[in-house]
Amino acid sequence: MKTILVDAVDAFVIEGQGIFAEMHDLLETYPNRKIILTGANDEQYKEFGLDKMPYEVFTLKHNPEKTDPKYFETLLNHFGLSKEEVIYFEHNPEAVKSAQSVGITSYHYDSSKKDLDTLKVFLDKSLPA
Repeated sequence: MKTILVDAVDAFVIEGQGIFAEMHDLLETYPNRKIILTGANDEQYKEFGLDKMPYEVFTLKHNPEKTDPKYFETLLNHFGLSKEEVIYFEHNPEAVKSAQSVGITSYHYDSSKKDLDTLKVFLDKSLPA
């Protein structure tokens, strides 16, 4: 079963508000493992409430950023996952390209639109029934 890699800040976490409840509800409809990805350092980790997430959280503390393919290579190695075993959604187009460059099926989530219907289409298409 594929693991869903979830962008943290500006997707799953809305700055100043916390967890985006409707996105959490959508993700809970899938039995898959979820891992929240961030670049947050220790201070940002607390500031954004990442210490209170319902899923595992992975950070490299900006070394490197998600825009660097090494971030995703390190992530896969850390969890013992292959690129075929994960899918990813992210608000930053450069981070999406970075993940795609290492072969991860990725989706650009437009955080300004908060379009969960299109996100659901991506998840349904990318996850075997």
